[in-house]
Amino acid sequence: MTEIQYLDGPNGHRLAYARTAGEGPVIVFLSGYKSDMEGTKAVHLEAWAKLTGRAFLRFDYSGHGVSGGVFEDGCIGDWARDAQAVIEATCEGPVVLVGSSMGGWIASLMTQRLKHVVGFVGIAAAPDFTEDGFWAGFTDEQRAQIMQDGQVVFPSDYGDPYIVTRRLIEDGRENLVLRSPLHMPYPVRLVQGTEDTAVSRDTALKLLDHIESPDLRLTLVKGTDHRFSEPQNLRHIEDAILEVLA
Repeated sequence: MTEIQYLDGPNGHRLAYARTAGEGPVIVFLSGYKSDMEGTKAVHLEAWAKLTGRAFLRFDYSGHGVSGGVFEDGCIGDWARDAQAVIEATCEGPVVLVGSSMGGWIASLMTQRLKHVVGFVGIAAAPDFTEDGFWAGFTDEQRAQIMQDGQVVFPSDYGDPYIVTRRLIEDGRENLVLRSPLHMPYPVRLVQGTEDTAVSRDTALKLLDHIESPDLRLTLVKGTDHRFSEPQNLRHIEDAILEVLA
């Protein structure tokens, strides 16, 4: 495995990353909500990048993995600033952004902030999920609780319950990307499982409609869930990256 390194992040936390040297644009993997750079997709893609001689970067947002900070203290704006800081500090040239779940939202923000993006791959991308998923799905009681107490416990199918904070919701509203067009003047590939219970096909279609790209495709994979981590799913991701790089 690539050696884990650290840098001081913009929010005052030490951020962990693993950078693999190689040719071509740096493939940057952005993980999901409560996920980290030791996840199946991140580790697999790093190994694939090494095998094919391609540059690769994976990292942990603050409050995730081995980076500093407390998860419940963070929000989309914090994690986007973390991502930008790590990418700008470690990648001098062009990058291809590969965003999984929340990482698809963070990557969408990066496409509007970074100068050298040349491609985007979204894996079950979850833009605006704090508003269109969490807040929209809350009961009136939960909404009142989060405004009064500052947090509410939200069950998850993928591990421990989420503690959703008022700050996460309010900050999310400052970083929404599906309310106006997303200009991406390069190849874009989106992949989405039909059995995904965390991110709906409607979200994938909405992202498809909002992205302005000369080469944009959405692939629906029948029978695949939100993890998108089975061997055949990983090959789908490899193929999507190769199409973007081509």
